[in-house]
Amino acid sequence: MNSLNQALCRKLTETIDQLEREEDVRVVIITGAGEKAFCAGIDLRERKGMSDEEVHALRSGVIFPLFQRLGAMEKPLIGAVNGLALGGGAEIALICDIRIASENARFGQTEAKWAIVPGAGACQRLPLIVGVGMAKELLLTGKIIDAREGERIGLFNHVTAPADLTERALDMARVIAENGPLAVRQIKKAVNFGTENRLALAFDREASEVCYPTRDRLEGVAAFNEKRKPKFTGK
Repeated sequence: MNSLNQALCRKLTETIDQLEREEDVRVVIITGAGEKAFCAGIDLRERKGMSDEEVHALRSGVIFPLFQRLGAMEKPLIGAVNGLALGGGAEIALICDIRIASENARFGQTEAKWAIVPGAGACQRLPLIVGVGMAKELLLTGKIIDAREGERIGLFNHVTAPADLTERALDMARVIAENGPLAVRQIKKAVNFGTENRLALAFDREASEVCYPTRDRLEGVAAFNEKRKPKFTGK
């Protein structure tokens, strides 16, 4: 399901650094391996048995740096969303400059269902993309929407058949790559400067940290791993 474990986070960060350095790379496409998932989110099963200190080190030293690196990319980033995009995987999709989805794609910021706050920018980026009201509905309910609904609300730029997704993303990349690379990077920078508030993005992480030591969060993770409905107490 392409869940974000330590190894994948580190590999993605290294790959992005490499692609940014290569002058002949003008556009980057990110997609998931296989056909089931773009990215199903953070690998919560990896955290079983970890101490609070170990989890904090994982979040601050591995996971958040990946999202910060993605958000700081100068080159255009196209997301070819080929299946489930949930939690942290949905946040990767939101960072992308353009999102093209296959017809079997599903999107959900499902963290609230597990007493977790999206900490990598979803609370800031999603309202910019789909509007405040729709963003709050998606974030507060944690519901999962399909590709056509995502296209209707402006989350996905385009939806295509699964077999055509890669070529559709490549077509978009080719069109962008034909333009002046310096101008393209500056346009992206200008748009991001006018729409992204770094202080607000930092607040996403702070809000996530507030909920992290709570009993509800521990219950949510346990319920997720045990495949049952959580019982929250508000503590």
